[in-house]
Amino acid sequence: MKLTELMTPVALIDVPRMQHNIERMQTYVSKHGASFRPHVKTSKCVDATRAQLKAGAQGITVSTLKEAEQFFAAGFRDILYAVGLAPNKLVGAAALLRQGCDLKVLTDSVQSAQAIAAYGTQHGLSFKVLIEIDTDDHRSGIKPASAQLLEVARALTAPACELVGVLTHAGSSYDLNTPEALIALAEQERSGCVRAAERLRQAGFTCPSVSIGSTPTALCAQNLDGVTEVRAGVYIFFDLVMHNVGVCALNEIALSVLTTVIGHQEEKGWAIVDAGWMAMSRDRGTQKQTQDFGYGQVCDLNAVALEGYTISGANQEHGIVSRAAEPDLAIAKRFPIGTQLRILPNHACATGAQFPEYHALDHEGNSTTWSRFYGW
Repeated sequence: MKLTELMTPVALIDVPRMQHNIERMQTYVSKHGASFRPHVKTSKCVDATRAQLKAGAQGITVSTLKEAEQFFAAGFRDILYAVGLAPNKLVGAAALLRQGCDLKVLTDSVQSAQAIAAYGTQHGLSFKVLIEIDTDDHRSGIKPASAQLLEVARALTAPACELVGVLTHAGSSYDLNTPEALIALAEQERSGCVRAAERLRQAGFTCPSVSIGSTPTALCAQNLDGVTEVRAGVYIFFDLVMHNVGVCALNEIALSVLTTVIGHQEEKGWAIVDAGWMAMSRDRGTQKQTQDFGYGQVCDLNAVALEGYTISGANQEHGIVSRAAEPDLAIAKRFPIGTQLRILPNHACATGAQFPEYHALDHEGNSTTWSRFYGW
């Protein structure tokens, strides 16, 4: 199908841009001597994930057990569930193990580790477990030097548990915007996770995997000494937050929302489109950054950014296109009713989550439907 045949709003993937992003990340990580495990929560799409593995990725990372179930059913076996495993998720994780999934799970507390070990003992299962490390005070995890690290390792008793490594995510990288700061945080992430692994090994535990990563730090790491694998997710599409961080150009953003002009408020310099926050999501991640893109950057039908024009306001099904510098009082002539526009999102993960499918565009602008997973 051609874009003009699609019922808007729809989510579009520019496949050449996506392929460029995949190859860029894979080449960078491979050059530094680590394997790459993409975080597929961004696309939640089998077609996109197959492109990542074809480029050289080894295994996948997921953020929900439903993702793990769906990808395993689609033929992906090596899966890392990179969210702390709560006791109520053990049944679902166990079901995947029994089906033959090479599932790795995550913990960062003695209580959780004990629950995993107890369940494995009771049901005759062995869970492969990584310990989450906090290297930047961003979210969850154990500090590399904390005594709790060894306590958790001791709670992962064999044969119900196999300690297979440590994992960290420098999510605070999203708040940075200079190469120097990103390089420094990438090194902090690397050294902290490697230090945790060294402490475990010195205490007599095996720790074969040292897994680090966020899109900004993965692309800015100067060395990966001691690291076995890197993870990143949003890089496959990129978005406006990543643009403001400084790791991609606007013309590398592969996800957009196709929308149609449905009306005007000429005296205000507004064009009204049929993509509101239900299409773009309510994520305003650029609001706290150096450049605020509202609910998204407006582009023409060829995904060329129209400088100064953003979705400046949004209701459920209505978006307001306006110019930042001064009202465009000729906006009705610039964007007549029926004009199709493409909107680059603030956060690709959040915008993708608004749609049940993508329309993947080839070099000639023809679209193919790619399904997307929903829910938990």
